[in-house]
Amino acid sequence: MSMSTTAHSSTESKERRLKRYLRDRAEDGEMYFKGKFIADDVGMSPKEIGAMMVKLSDSVNDLEIEKWSYTSATTWRVAPA
Repeated sequence: MSMSTTAHSSTESKERRLKRYLRDRAEDGEMYFKGKFIADDVGMSPKEIGAMMVKLSDSVNDLEIEKWSYTSATTWRVAPA
């Protein structure tokens, strides 16, 4: 496997993990979180989560994802669409 293929697979795996986590947590209604508080749960850094959330907000149709506020770190709002 080439280096770029490995990096691509890793990114896809992280994206799937984060989507699954968000869907599970938002199943009963909206949730608010900061990346630094879920980083261990999804095995990603807060910076990776922030970058992935921007991407997911444009590409995931079954969740509403929005930057909700910023106080020392971005707070994200996620709810079922």
